[in-house]
Amino acid sequence: MRKQSEQTTVQQAGQVRLQLSVIIPLFNEEANVESLYRELATVLPRLGRSWEVLFIDDGSRDATVERLVHAAAGDPHVRIIRFRRNFGQTAAISAGIDHARGDVFCLMDGDLQNDPADLPRLLEKLDEGYDVVSGWRRKRRDPLLTRRLPSAVANRLISWISGVRLHDYGCTLKMYRRDALADMRLYGEMHRFIPIYAAWYGGRIAEIEVNHRPRQGGRSKYGLARTGKVILDLMVIMFLSHYSRKPIYVFGGFGLAMFAAAFGMFAYWFYEKFLRTPSINRPALPALVVGMTVVGFLAIFIGLLAEMITRVYYESQHKPTYAVREVIGSGEKDKCGV
Repeated sequence: MRKQSEQTTVQQAGQVRLQLSVIIPLFNEEANVESLYRELATVLPRLGRSWEVLFIDDGSRDATVERLVHAAAGDPHVRIIRFRRNFGQTAAISAGIDHARGDVFCLMDGDLQNDPADLPRLLEKLDEGYDVVSGWRRKRRDPLLTRRLPSAVANRLISWISGVRLHDYGCTLKMYRRDALADMRLYGEMHRFIPIYAAWYGGRIAEIEVNHRPRQGGRSKYGLARTGKVILDLMVIMFLSHYSRKPIYVFGGFGLAMFAAAFGMFAYWFYEKFLRTPSINRPALPALVVGMTVVGFLAIFIGLLAEMITRVYYESQHKPTYAVREVIGSGEKDKCGV
């Protein structure tokens, strides 16, 4: 535990800074929010750190907000952010991060399947010097075919593509240092890939087992329908991780492959038409050669256009192409997180 002097809030840039912000997206969780608040109100004061809880209502159509307001009435640690409509879990998490005042962010679901009693262990692990601590629902209380099996396949695929080995990307229960998420913009279903973003900029990632409880009330918002979205977002992650700064490599590489295939088909057509006896007429091959050549040119042009957009993006925003953890020397020690 940190010293008592470190447990007080600090004033930075006119805004009260806290040590821990718990961010919880909610969508139609009227059956769970009161119990969730009571559990958090029991666990968080025992941490000995300044804290807040941000409930992000993602356009709930039931009595989620009303029950939460009643349960947390008069509690200065609680803030509720209401969306005008349902924007999705990633948007809710992004809003929570934007409004949070803590030096550490804790994300968790609002369905009571994440156990607030795990927060002290996550925080202790983070204090060992990690930037991200991810929960692992090793004993998961969900249906095998519709939830656990697809999740296991997805976790292995994401780990293989990204190089960031985690058993459970789908577990919302995670803790992050504020500077590990600086300047991060989330969209789509990208919230599950936050550890990958953090790792790109040198963040240290840890994973610990957490308790996973069966859902007691309400209905799950997850299912096989989201698998397609996750796969598409994974393709985006793969592209960004390898080619975000040199998109010409992927588009130009595809264009060159098309040129090579077109040349091979042309050579085959030329041999069949003029050198082989008896000659064989294949009228579809010339059209295919022309089509593949055009596709090759277009791919290279798209790659060049993507290169121009990439340069405008970095230069107009003065966005660095690197991330500095700290500067040591000359009497300075600056923490820099991107």
